[in-house]
Amino acid sequence: MQQSKSEPTQAIPEALVNFDQLPNSAYIRLPVIMSLYGVSAATIWRGVKNSTVPKPAKLSERCTAWNVGLVRKALAEKAVQL
Repeated sequence: MQQSKSEPTQAIPEALVNFDQLPNSAYIRLPVIMSLYGVSAATIWRGVKNSTVPKPAKLSERCTAWNVGLVRKALAEKAVQL
């Protein structure tokens, strides 16, 4: 049986699927932030620069992630502005 071409080729990150269940102390990576805001990586980094997206934490030399609690707060503030 052939696979349908309409099926997505990339899986949805588990952190995005379970975002509502994550504790505020958890951290999420760039692909999840991009999905939450619905924008590209470049737009996320522009948002960090102009303070519309929370600043990420540097967890290690090559690992940057955003605090879930700060992201929820920023998204709630953005929703109020709309």
